[in-house]
Amino acid sequence: MKTKNSAALFSQACQVIPGGVNSPVRACKSVGCDPLFVAKAQGCTITDADGNEFIDFVGSWGPMILGHGHPEVIKAICETAPHGTSFGAPTALEVELAELVCDSVPSMEKVRFVSSGTEATMSAVRLARGYTGRKVIVKFDGCYHGHADSFLVKAGSGVITLGIPGSPGVPEDIVKNTLSIPYNNIEILEKTLRDASLDIACVIIEPVAGNMGVIVPELAFLRKLRELTAELGIVLIFDEVITGFRLALGGAQERFGILPDLTCLGKIIGGGLPVGAYGGKKAIMDLVSPVGPVYQAGTLSGNPLAMAAGLAMLKVVRRPGFYEELEEKSSWFAEKLAAIGAAAPVPTVLNRIGSMMTCFFTDAPVTDFVSAMKSNTEHYGQHFRQMLASGIWLAPSQFEAAFVSAAHDRTHLQKALDATVASLTKLAAA
Repeated sequence: MKTKNSAALFSQACQVIPGGVNSPVRACKSVGCDPLFVAKAQGCTITDADGNEFIDFVGSWGPMILGHGHPEVIKAICETAPHGTSFGAPTALEVELAELVCDSVPSMEKVRFVSSGTEATMSAVRLARGYTGRKVIVKFDGCYHGHADSFLVKAGSGVITLGIPGSPGVPEDIVKNTLSIPYNNIEILEKTLRDASLDIACVIIEPVAGNMGVIVPELAFLRKLRELTAELGIVLIFDEVITGFRLALGGAQERFGILPDLTCLGKIIGGGLPVGAYGGKKAIMDLVSPVGPVYQAGTLSGNPLAMAAGLAMLKVVRRPGFYEELEEKSSWFAEKLAAIGAAAPVPTVLNRIGSMMTCFFTDAPVTDFVSAMKSNTEHYGQHFRQMLASGIWLAPSQFEAAFVSAAHDRTHLQKALDATVASLTKLAAA
């Protein structure tokens, strides 16, 4: 595999960009190599600056559920761009997308668009505090909700990939109002939420964890969370930035039949362009300015290109049979992958729900942050490099998800399975 052009670009980037990348995990430090620079992508394949082609299971970290360069999404962008790329003013496109989102997500009566998942979660938390008049946020160990100050406590994604306990620059006065408790632990959940002295405004959770690797919640845990927050007047926020429109048309809340008070969205609703959203009950959302006193604003919110791309994307996934076909394909792939892992001399555990999955290099079930952290990251790093050499593009971190898209077919998936067998064999021999 040639890497000359990527190496030159990385060296050049390091002179003007911290670490040579614009998001930490992309640096590939945890998998023991330098990043490859992408030149183009189409369908389920991605091509780097040296012309190497890979089957992509990252999908821009989730949003490319249709695959890259879907013709209907590209057409929508191309038809919109000549009319202008940013106005800082309302457009018909954002009204249409808002109606589509509210019609699709069971708990959403009103929605506000922003430009990223981080903006969505930080805005939802501010709104929850404004609604309840309380201060404290409860989150879960290993769940990642963006890089806002309040969330960088036992966070997932790049924070645990790089072994960072929190972050310098985050004042103690801010994080003292964030409590992080174990995922999937009903006893600690109830004890925490029933403590009236804590002044809890909201609980924010990834209803399926995707940022410490894929961890599926126990249904009893999610139901208890909903029951307790409703009883105690605590706002329940589902961070469905990854799971929204990924696990079902209505996201994890549709799949599990559990409705939050507020939902945060991103990824897919921008069709691959930067976007985020938060929404929920009318009584809460009507506190957002200019209707109410909770301030939140953004010049690029409702950006016409992102709205057009999101509309095109959502119209495709709403077609009959889309999720059934994606589920069948993902299930077939996961069953084969799990069988390969079970037969391999190197211990692995596959966690999967819908079209998102993670292969953990450990011999015990992975149900929370503590069990995820027992994974052998050195094995994952070697596996990543071997899969890359075989033409398979995985996330450069043990603690991320792999995604199957509508563009993958069984030929692509079989190539990944064959590469996995070869990689695990090499790992056992090392």
